Amino acid sequence: QVQLVESGGGLVQPGGSLRLSCVASGFIFRNFQMNWVRRPPGKELEWVARIGSVHSESTTKYSDSVRGRFTVSRDNAANTLFLQMDDLKPEDTATYYCTRADGIRGQGTQVLVSS
Repeated sequence: QVQLVESGGGLVQPGGSLRLSCVASGFIFRNFQMNWVRRPPGKELEWVARIGSVHSESTTKYSDSVRGRFTVSRDNAANTLFLQMDDLKPEDTATYYCTRADGIRGQGTQVLVSS
């Protein structure tokens, strides 16, 4: 059974940092491109970042809104995906999900950026 479980969300002040984690199970994690997406309150789902599989040397790509502030990484030995979020802004407030390349998604973790 494929499962993705996110954690690490919370309340943080503008300019602060958070590190999200996503533990994967039920499939060969290293073989899949993985993404982070987010849903701001009342808005549509928005793609944030992706990281390639071991077959593509884990190349990374970011949306314009987070490039330079967020870093996606993975630990294939631990079946875990990460999103390091620095210099957080109120507009980063959202529920964050990790997704497999075929769209399978976890339950999400909430991030609130507010003073």
